[in-house]
Amino acid sequence: MPAFPPASAAAAPDSYRHRGQRRALVAELHRKGIRDERVLGAIGEVPRHLFFEPAFESHAYQDKAFPIGEGQTISQPYTVAYQTELLQLRPGQRVLEVGTGSGYQCAVLLTLGAEVFTIEYNRVLFERTRQRLAALGYRGAQLYCGDGSVGLPAQAPFDCILVTAAAPALPRPLLQQLAVGGVLVVPVGSEQAQRMVRVVRESADGFAREDFEEFRFVPLRGAAGWAS
Repeated sequence: MPAFPPASAAAAPDSYRHRGQRRALVAELHRKGIRDERVLGAIGEVPRHLFFEPAFESHAYQDKAFPIGEGQTISQPYTVAYQTELLQLRPGQRVLEVGTGSGYQCAVLLTLGAEVFTIEYNRVLFERTRQRLAALGYRGAQLYCGDGSVGLPAQAPFDCILVTAAAPALPRPLLQQLAVGGVLVVPVGSEQAQRMVRVVRESADGFAREDFEEFRFVPLRGAAGWAS
């Protein structure tokens, strides 16, 4: 499994070639059904190759997931765009991201103007990604290491909650941390396959659920997820 040190903008510049690769990726995502122009614009702006170790840079703009160590992956760009589109995010909204991973999804959310709170369960990934985001100039997020399945009650409520790992059921602590009108996007199912689910909090006690396409994510670890 490759190890991924913090990326360095100086060591791996964002070149004309990289920008061209992102334009091609954005066109591919549009062909696959992503229609939100702001989401496509953010995918086109964030240099995904800087979230890869240089030896694996050739994989950065392929529409596929890729291992980042510690049993985790950087999500497929289509998956990132799909989840982000479901959030219907507006600039200035408070977003809780559960599963910081490589930091790529966090960078996309920041590019869209969100105020991001992000939690990573794995200490090694947390330290690595904290350094990477700082090195790349993404300083608008508050990063935490801990059990993301129970959220951040002290920072709630959130306008949006995005879970980037598979939950066995809707995590009740996260539902309770949504603002009224807030949106939770989370893959729910078995450890082998899940459906993407969007939940809107309609009132203090009322929630509306929609189920979407099938995906496959790494499992959500923690008290409201799968056992470690």
